[in-house]
Amino acid sequence: MEAATDQPGKLVSLAEVKNILKKISKERKEMLHEQKIALEHAEKFSKLNVKQTKELIADLQKLEHVEEIIAYKMADILPMSEDDVKAIFAKERYTPNDREIKNILETIKKHSVE
Repeated sequence: MEAATDQPGKLVSLAEVKNILKKISKERKEMLHEQKIALEHAEKFSKLNVKQTKELIADLQKLEHVEEIIAYKMADILPMSEDDVKAIFAKERYTPNDREIKNILETIKKHSVE
């Protein structure tokens, strides 16, 4: 997910989007319709706070073949099965092997809040 910031193309997690939109909602009387929908979505699906999300992204990027954009997708989705991880990698040139998928899932479970 990309946000319109001073840095074009900067990746932001769903947790960060939630914080940004909450800040906007406090600063303005009325949010745009799209912003309201985005905030509702972020509140519904964001399971980790910003700090936890950043730590998860950093740990995922330490793993082999997990690029920044994939780490952000995984932090937003929090895949819990091998098939979920494979789906995230579906459009990528690289397909992780079973060991790499296991490492990814263990890293996510370590950071997940149930």
